[in-house]
Amino acid sequence: MPEGQPLSVPDDGLTTRQRRNRPLVIVNTGAGKGKSTAAFGLALRGWNQGWDIGVFQFVKSAKWRIGEQTALETLATVHAQTGQGGPIEWHKMGSGWSWSRKEGSDEDHAVAAREGWAEIKRRLAAERHQLYVLDEFTYPMKWGWIDPADVADTLRHRPGSQHVVITGRDCAPEVLEVADLVTEMTKVKHPFDNGQKGQKGIEW
Repeated sequence: MPEGQPLSVPDDGLTTRQRRNRPLVIVNTGAGKGKSTAAFGLALRGWNQGWDIGVFQFVKSAKWRIGEQTALETLATVHAQTGQGGPIEWHKMGSGWSWSRKEGSDEDHAVAAREGWAEIKRRLAAERHQLYVLDEFTYPMKWGWIDPADVADTLRHRPGSQHVVITGRDCAPEVLEVADLVTEMTKVKHPFDNGQKGQKGIEW
């Protein structure tokens, strides 16, 4: 796809402008690093276009403040004070959902995940945001807390022009089917393989 040009043009009756501006479901999945990083990079582009952005973080602990959160919330303040860019909301869908998952029971986390998804469904129905970042959203589907078929149906029938980005490993086939853009991050090498722990500015 050189210079951003499509390889083929479908006979779908749409104009070039209509086809270009169709809302997308984007999935960043796979075992490699960079899934969330790519999604937050897209949020930066959206902010620059003046989009209203909602970030919904599903797995990392509510006590864990990643660097992207600080950066995007700072840009939200810039928008509120100057009008530059667009508004940004950042929501964490539960506490203690990190890899240790020590706080609360699985049922507590499942209830919180379902409540978070219900809120996203309400916002999609109301066309609340132009870009939704559903970070680590594949995991509550994988663990059986959220029905992938419901997610796929909701995304397929969402109104208006709302882009949705989903990150996480092992994305459900139902969601991959409805997605317009799927990228699988493949690990070739990683410092973790040599016993090196995560670094500031690289992992968070």
